[in-house]
Amino acid sequence: MRKEAGDPILEYREGKTYTQWVHAAFDDTHTPIDTSDPRVLAWLIRRHGLEMTHLSRGSHIASIFSVAEIMAVLYARVLHVDPHRPDWPERDRLILSKGHAGAAVYASLAERGFFPVEALRYHYADGSHLSGHVSHRGVRGVEFSTGSLGHGLPVGCGLALGARMDHEDWYTYVVLGDGECDEGSVWESALQAGHFGLDHLIAVVDHNHMQSLDFCENTLKLEPFDQKWRDFGWHVLRVDGHDTDALEAAFHACKSHRGSPSIIIADTVKGKGVSFMENDILWHYRTPQGEEYEAARRELEAHRP
Repeated sequence: MRKEAGDPILEYREGKTYTQWVHAAFDDTHTPIDTSDPRVLAWLIRRHGLEMTHLSRGSHIASIFSVAEIMAVLYARVLHVDPHRPDWPERDRLILSKGHAGAAVYASLAERGFFPVEALRYHYADGSHLSGHVSHRGVRGVEFSTGSLGHGLPVGCGLALGARMDHEDWYTYVVLGDGECDEGSVWESALQAGHFGLDHLIAVVDHNHMQSLDFCENTLKLEPFDQKWRDFGWHVLRVDGHDTDALEAAFHACKSHRGSPSIIIADTVKGKGVSFMENDILWHYRTPQGEEYEAARRELEAHRP
């Protein structure tokens, strides 16, 4: 039974709270869980994503899994943010434009101390601030509500341009989906960012090559993807989106680049981390229940970093 968002911490499963249940794979570890290690944080994002979508019977688990390393590197190694001061004026701004993967943001924020991990239990519950598509309302650390695709980059452009006009030095990061790049608003804002040379704007595309009901190639071809962004005046890097070292290096290279906005095209696998979900379009909307949930949990826990 789903509990109301205001319920106190209660036993969740096998005598454990939600947090204890999700962290159970670390029971043999005699040191605190190190969420500053992006490999550990990416695993936790997937483990929470599985539990949150299982509890809520929500969708988009495959998208949560594909973006896990991107979010982990951002929150563990790149973003200048302070969980104790979420409104710190000098913080970097992050917008998850592919808002349907919002559970990845919530999991990152909770594990990095913005709010209690136990709150993730109430993802999508009645009265919860943790809506299925990411929302800033009542959630510490979320800058902007998204879900209607194509809105994140335009807002990111406005933030970056405003920061320049105010002589501020913080960065704006926008995480997009590849299917989202079918939206005209993405390319309008890409043109604007190139025109203004917004070098404190860094975008990253979770390029898992699938969208909604099919592969991107069969829906609306994006390639040559790199060259399209270059033609719009962007500095472009392309990396393995599940290689945390490569992602971290790419983000730092983008931060040192001057004169134009930067984008990282991160090639990923939809459903990464659970073999029967990988590259299976069903898991864009399917919810993990029954034996599928148990199989996914066992597979994730067998590969804990």
